[in-house]
Amino acid sequence: MTLKLRTGVSCADTEYGIALLDEDSGQYWELNPTGAQVLRILLRGGTSEQAVRDLTDTCDVDAESARDDVRGLVEALDSSGLVER
Repeated sequence: MTLKLRTGVSCADTEYGIALLDEDSGQYWELNPTGAQVLRILLRGGTSEQAVRDLTDTCDVDAESARDDVRGLVEALDSSGLVER
């Protein structure tokens, strides 16, 4: 699955992770370092499974938990209207 930010959504790296700004509504979201790591992989064209592998390689998390976290993040970004698939 390839994700891209919806037109009108800006992305900026922060000291803590990534901030996303919906320029249409003025709302913003901040992703922690782990969420930022996953989003970067997906925006570069990586798959959810690549993001899961990256999390299990760099964080103390099992594959099932990482898979749930990646799925949850994608669903939250999608339901917020921040991304397109």
